[in-house]
Amino acid sequence: MGPGMMGWGGYGYGYGGWWGLVMVLFWVLVIAGIVALVVWLVRQEQGQRGPAGGEDRALATLRERYARGEITQEQFEQMRRTLQ
Repeated sequence: MGPGMMGWGGYGYGYGGWWGLVMVLFWVLVIAGIVALVVWLVRQEQGQRGPAGGEDRALATLRERYARGEITQEQFEQMRRTLQ
């Protein structure tokens, strides 16, 4: 073994090469965890406030179904009265 080689199969990486990779992976996981936490917190906050504009999501879905022609006007009116 020559000077500077740490004996890992003669590849010359030694401990430093592997630890560098481990540290990069560690920081990638830490940053990904922080991003996931922020996204989760934002979604939790939005869920507590409800949909934008304060409109009831069930009523909005009902309107969308009526607009697509999935339900008739009579069904729409009956379901709307039930929701309100």
